[in-house]
Amino acid sequence: MPMELSFYYAAVPAVILVGLAKGGMGDALSLIGLPFLALVVSPIQAAAILLPILICMDMISLVIWRQHGDWTTLKIMLPGALFGIALGWATSTLVPGNVLRVVIGVVTVLFCLRYFWNNFGPGAGKHTPPRGQRPLLAKIWGSLSGYGSFVAHAGGAPFQIYALPLQMPPREYTGTSVRFFAILNAVKLVPYFALGQLDTQNLAASATLLPFAPLATIVGAWCVRRMKPAIFYPFMYAMALIAAALIAKEGLGF
Repeated sequence: MPMELSFYYAAVPAVILVGLAKGGMGDALSLIGLPFLALVVSPIQAAAILLPILICMDMISLVIWRQHGDWTTLKIMLPGALFGIALGWATSTLVPGNVLRVVIGVVTVLFCLRYFWNNFGPGAGKHTPPRGQRPLLAKIWGSLSGYGSFVAHAGGAPFQIYALPLQMPPREYTGTSVRFFAILNAVKLVPYFALGQLDTQNLAASATLLPFAPLATIVGAWCVRRMKPAIFYPFMYAMALIAAALIAKEGLGF
């Protein structure tokens, strides 16, 4: 286990950022957190160390948001997401993760820029009505979310592309997101174990960082509960835009 002080200088901020994201503050914080940890250990080891912590954060978030969530969205997105995880496991040695990072990053950037142009650009002011459920698109974006979550740690952006236009109330959106990724993270334990990424050294490192997880998750949820939709949705699109830029940057090797 990395015991040098420099490891904790990077790892503790990483866990706090991921905890805020798990509380509902947006996937961008999580994507900023992982590179922090990857400064001192390999990216694969960083992901392995964070996965048990993410699952503990998921359990806290599930308790906090237990009364919120849209089951229809979950039912139509989860089958595709589980297929995406299986596909990622089966092709983990064949498909470069950077290719997926670039594709997801570019698509999400365009998606977010379209939102800001329509709502804050010239001629803005027209209300965009909520999109209805679209089962086929839900399966496609769900698959990309599951695949991206497994091979490139970039599952949040595809989920947001489908779920944000539904314009659910902030608490319902957050509860849906929490349930969705809690299930994905639990399922990912099986292939991560099979690939040998969850060894005793990484699990010991996870245990030393675990105490920082609950407080960060609770603080993130506290902030989301106090956001009005007029603030929540621009904030979430901004977080998705930052996340997409980080994904694309990592994929391009910058």
